[in-house]
This record gives sequence, C-alpha cells and structure tokens, in this order.
Amino acid sequence: MSVKKSALFFASLFFLIAFTSFSQGKRVDKVPVTFEELYDEPYAISKLFVHFQPVYGELWKSNVNAGFGLEAQYYWKDKMDFRVATRKTYARKFDMARDIAYQNSDMDNESNVFNYYEFGATYHVRDFEKSSITKMVLYKKSYKGGKWAARVPLNAEIPSKLRKITGVRAGGMFFDTAVDYDRALEAQGFTVKDITNDEGESLPAMVPDQNGDPRDIVVFGNMDVAGFYVGGSMSWIRNIAVDFDNNYQEGVDDLILTAFFDLMVAPSVGLDDLVYQGVTYGNDPLEISKFGFRAGIEGKFNRQLSWAYAGEIGVRPGVKERGFYALIKISFPVFSTNLDYSVEAFGK
Repeated sequence: MSVKKSALFFASLFFLIAFTSFSQGKRVDKVPVTFEELYDEPYAISKLFVHFQPVYGELWKSNVNAGFGLEAQYYWKDKMDFRVATRKTYARKFDMARDIAYQNSDMDNESNVFNYYEFGATYHVRDFEKSSITKMVLYKKSYKGGKWAARVPLNAEIPSKLRKITGVRAGGMFFDTAVDYDRALEAQGFTVKDITNDEGESLPAMVPDQNGDPRDIVVFGNMDVAGFYVGGSMSWIRNIAVDFDNNYQEGVDDLILTAFFDLMVAPSVGLDDLVYQGVTYGNDPLEISKFGFRAGIEGKFNRQLSWAYAGEIGVRPGVKERGFYALIKISFPVFSTNLDYSVEAFGK
C-alpha cells in the first residue's frame, strides 16, 4: 500500500471513529410517547389577520428599496378571502433611486417617493379537508441552554387534518417611484441624445461640473404604474394541538401556507417628462412594458399574536428591461381575531 493510500485510509478511519463517538455522545431518548388531541380544526381559523411589517427589502432593477408596511387579510367563511396591503420606505436613504437623484441628478424634476398599494380577493374554487400527518418536535423545559444544543431533537408523527384551498386571485395595484433614465436608456440601446424637446433639440450629453470641467449628464425621472393582476393560489392549513405525556410541552401546528402565481397587466404606465434648466424634454425613446408576472409564498400562524413571512419574485410592468424584482417581507406582530364578540345569556 502506497504512502498516500495509507494516509487516506487512516484519515477516513479517524473521521469515522470521531463521527461515531460524536453521534453516541448526543443523547437520544427514543422512548415512545402518548398524546391527547386538544383540537384538530383547520376550518376554525381566525377571520381577520392584521400584519404590521417593520421590515421589508426589495431588490428591484428600477429602484432598490427597504421600509415598512401594513397588511390585512379577511376570510369570509370558506368561500373567499380578501387582502389589502401598503408599504413605503423608511426614509430617502432607503429609497435608492430617489436618494441618488437627490444627490446627483441634473434635472429640475422633484423625485417621487416610493409607494406601493395593493388590494385583491381570492375565490375558493375548491376548499376541502383530507387526512394527513404532521411532525412535532418533542421538547421539555429541562432542555434549556446547553442541554438542548447537545441533544438530537426528537419528533413525533401525529395524524392530523389538512385543509387545502385551490383559489383564483384578482386585484389591483398602484406604485410610483423615481427612475434612473440613464440606465433605462442604456438597457434599451439609447443615449440621452435621443431625448429631445419640442424644437427637436437633444438633451446635452455633457454638462460642466463645479470646476467647469465637462462630465456626463445625470438623468433621473419618475414613473407611476396602475394595473391589475389575475392568477391562482394553493393554500395548506393546519390547526392542531396535542398534549404529550412524559413532561413534553404541548405541540401545536397552526401554519397557514399559501403559494401563488399572478399575471400582471398595467394599462397605465406613466413616465414624467424631463425638465433641464427650465426646458422640457420628452421621454419618447423609452419603451415601457405593460405586462409582468410574479410567483411567491406566504406563511402565517393561527394565533391571536404571532408573526408572518412572505417572499415573491417576478417582473413588474414599467420601464422595459428594468422590471425584475425580488421581495422579502417580515410581519411582527400579527394580530388575529374571529370577530365573534357575542356571549350566551341566560335568565335567572
């Protein structure tokens, strides 16, 4: 056996022994557990969810931005659910296109603040219940700290009901933002010289800097988009709680998970004319796209006070070649209620 092969053999043997010892060192108590079902009612979820979103982040080719939002969702029986949402940036520094325009643009235009509004509804084409299995981690209070880190988590498979909703979505949306016309023109194969005024004069490609030396002109404008979306969704809803024996804590699975895909159409895509030194220049060379799409996922929990998450990716209507975006939203807190405030009353 060569020296290299011998070294490889002993190294492999060493790692195998170390891994075995490490695995054996982690305590695994595979003792069967029993449980008592407290409830298993996927149709007994809250009717209204109000999301406070302290943070969202969006990588959008037209305008990278971050900020906060507010969202509300209402479930009407097992027929439909409705949703409204809005978000905006924390400040100018978190609205990249507006911030760059504020610091560098040579245009007289005042840059738009990024705003986004959306409302819509989902019709439950198929809303049914089926038998399923959910996994719950077994945890004791005595596992706190280092004890929990040194253990291999055990999980139990619990029979549960799973509610599935196949839906058809539709709604409206509106957003406005500042736009980097320089990059938009470059992406579409144009230059600032293709932007002209009513007399046919081109926007100058070079302007003097503070020292009088020539530099490239910086061109920022504004865009506002109003449109609608249509699409489909699939939701998975569990709402089960069980009580384990052997001092294990109560297990709960009340996740409401929704995946969706939408086509977006914007009949109205507006681009502001540019104003340079009091002269108005058009935006005719810039091409717009009135169509887009998105795919995403949303998760929340059926609790009076909880949190939620969401993410989506796609291409928005707007300036052509500048529509791709990826968005992440975190909601905390999320308040929910079934809007039932009546109590039974009996005469004495």
